[in-house]
Amino acid sequence: MRVFVTGATGFVGSAVVPELIGAGHEVVGLARSDDGAAALKEAGAEVFRGSLEDPEGLARAADGADGVIHLAFVHDFADFDAAGATDLRAIEAMGAALAGSDRPLVVTSGTAIAPSGRLATETDAPAPGTHRTPSEEAAVALAERGVRASVVRLAPSVHGRGDHGFVPHLIRIAREKGESAFIGDGANRWPGVHRSDAARLFRLVLEQAPAGTRWHAADEEGVPVRDLAEVIGRHLDVPVVSVPAERAGEHFGFLGRFAGVDNPTSSATTRERLGWLPSGPGLLADLDEGHYFE
Repeated sequence: MRVFVTGATGFVGSAVVPELIGAGHEVVGLARSDDGAAALKEAGAEVFRGSLEDPEGLARAADGADGVIHLAFVHDFADFDAAGATDLRAIEAMGAALAGSDRPLVVTSGTAIAPSGRLATETDAPAPGTHRTPSEEAAVALAERGVRASVVRLAPSVHGRGDHGFVPHLIRIAREKGESAFIGDGANRWPGVHRSDAARLFRLVLEQAPAGTRWHAADEEGVPVRDLAEVIGRHLDVPVVSVPAERAGEHFGFLGRFAGVDNPTSSATTRERLGWLPSGPGLLADLDEGHYFE
């Protein structure tokens, strides 16, 4: 397939591009900068200059492709609502371009969108009120318009060398404050997935997934955040402490809203139906390799 990939130069996208090319697909990557365009060319992909704020351009790129993987997102933690609205407009524009063609559109969401406090499965509808709920619902609804649309929910920690997500922020905070913290008893769980395994899943969903389906990029069902804090504390040689829930925002900043989330997640259906077999290291093992602390 000729595949249009948004977010093609990001942490996950830069692993998805070679995964697709290695499987024989052609890739057209979205780039908003000269550096991004150069990185895509070096990876063997074609370049489409544009941004998420240009839905008409996204529609043109989608119309010229055999399938789309939508990874890009405006990570503006100060205005989640605006970021979600931009994402929704992009999905609607690309979905309209693919309508009636039965071509695949793979949209990115997160496992934390599922109801919390119990094991989330691929059949769970998104919890109301999250910033990605409208996007996920819009993507699934495109199945009724002749688009083979599906959703990949990423674990809160997509980890690996070059990660700039939640875990590096936890490490930075621990360095700055001289202590590695968790909230309450730290028993809340974050699922994790290695970047290479997430990239493979996006390819499998593009190639195989039926319309209107959801899939979980979660290798580990849930790593207790206390265990994560302990590994960080050991590597930084700082004490590991508990922070009361009412002080989460003060201690963790924007991460305060995520640090206490309990999001155990199953990927049993994803593995069984798509043949997805994660092979990368687990989150704690990846941390113990040391590259997060270099």
